[in-house]
Amino acid sequence: MTENLDETDWVILAELQREGRLSFTELGRRVSLGTSATTERVRRLEAAGVITG
Repeated sequence: MTENLDETDWVILAELQREGRLSFTELGRRVSLGTSATTERVRRLEAAGVITG
């Protein structure tokens, strides 16, 4: 799956690695996405097994 990640996915992962308990709203602000788009991306990363836990 990591070969299918775009730059925004990598930034999301970096932000979550730095501070894993960010709200979707704050995470979206940091990566310049809306809350729903951020939520969708995180859920997709979880479903693909990139994000676990």
